[in-house]
Amino acid sequence: MEALIGELITLFMMAFALGMDAFSVGLGMGLIKLRLREIFYIGLTIGLFHLWMPLAGMWIGKVLSSTFGNIASIAGGALLILLGVQMIFASFKKDNEPMITPVGFGLLFFALSVSLDSFSVGLSLGIYGARTFLTIAMFGLVSMVLTWIGLLIGRRVQNWLGTYGEALGGSILLGFGLKLIFPI
Repeated sequence: MEALIGELITLFMMAFALGMDAFSVGLGMGLIKLRLREIFYIGLTIGLFHLWMPLAGMWIGKVLSSTFGNIASIAGGALLILLGVQMIFASFKKDNEPMITPVGFGLLFFALSVSLDSFSVGLSLGIYGARTFLTIAMFGLVSMVLTWIGLLIGRRVQNWLGTYGEALGGSILLGFGLKLIFPI
């Protein structure tokens, strides 16, 4: 029983750390005008991506080496940089309509970018033989809740920042993408 509790605590800490990127990115994306229904679907989608990405990583991790994890981090960073730059440029346009929004294809793009690190962690957990269901359930639930919190805080702050909010959100995404590619 103590081993299970220790594993739960460890998995929660990992899920929280992985979910913080979804929180940070959600904070940036929340600076765009979003309805509550959109916020709900964004959080749900991020949670689902944080379910299947580590699952895929765990399956592949049983076969592949950890080199693939570095490629996933770089790809996730590049996607976030692209989203961030797009948001910054969109904030200076007069029509205030971003090229990529967190709905439809843009939502899938957004969810993929923040869940690629979960894929990387899944690779290593697959190598070590972690409990699959417990791991993916914890990752999905924590990232979904943290995304909602980030989006709601961003939505609240967006009213204070006005037109500069989207540029700030893009800067957050850009910075986080650079951090993924160039870890300190």
